[in-house]
Amino acid sequence: MISIKKLDNKIIAWVKITVFLLALIPLANLGISAYLDSLGANPIEKITRTTGYWALTFLLISLTITPLRRVSGWNWLMRLRRMLGLFVFFYASLHFLTYLVLDQFFDWASIVNDIVKRPYITVGFPAFILLVPLAITSNNRMIKLLGGKRWLLLHRLVYLCAVGGVVHYWWLVKKDLTNPLTFAVLLGLLLGIRLIYWLSGLNIPMIPRKGWLS
Repeated sequence: MISIKKLDNKIIAWVKITVFLLALIPLANLGISAYLDSLGANPIEKITRTTGYWALTFLLISLTITPLRRVSGWNWLMRLRRMLGLFVFFYASLHFLTYLVLDQFFDWASIVNDIVKRPYITVGFPAFILLVPLAITSNNRMIKLLGGKRWLLLHRLVYLCAVGGVVHYWWLVKKDLTNPLTFAVLLGLLLGIRLIYWLSGLNIPMIPRKGWLS
C-alpha cells in the first residue's frame, strides 16, 4: 500500500509532471482565447491581469509548501518547490513583458513616468526585479557557489516579493477588492505561521532544498 507521506521517486516524478502540466493551463487558456479572438474588448489588459494573477497565485502556493509539509509530514512536497518558484517567475515575466512590449511598446520615458507616478507600478516593478536573483540562483550549482547561509538569506527576498505583489494588486484594482483581499489574508496567514514558528523557537529549514525559501 502506498503511503502518501513517503512517495517513491517514480510517483514523485509523475506528481511533478502533473503539477508542471497543470501550471501551464492558464497560459494555454490565454493562447486558446487569443486564437479564438475571445480575450475581450481589451486583450492587453486581459493578458496583463491574467499573468499577474497567476504569478501571485503560484507565489502563495510556493509559500504554502513549508507549513503544509510541517502539518502533513509530506516531505516530498519540498521537491516541488523549485518548479513552483520558477513558475512564479515565468508568469511574472509574462506579466512584465506584456506591459513592456504590448502596452508601452518599449517607451522607456513612459515606463519611468509610470514607475514614478503610479503607486501600483512603483511597488510592482521592484517586486518583479527581486524575483530575478531568486530565479537565477534556484539551482544546485548556485547553492553550492553562494553557500547555504548566503543562499538562504538571499531567498528571504521572496517575502518582500510577496508583500509587494499583493500591494501591487490591491492598488491596481479600483472596484471589486475580493481577490486582492483574499491574497492579502492568505499571505498574512502564511507569514503569521512562520512568525509563530520563529517565536516558539521551532526550526525553519536551515538547509537549502533546491528551491525558493518558503
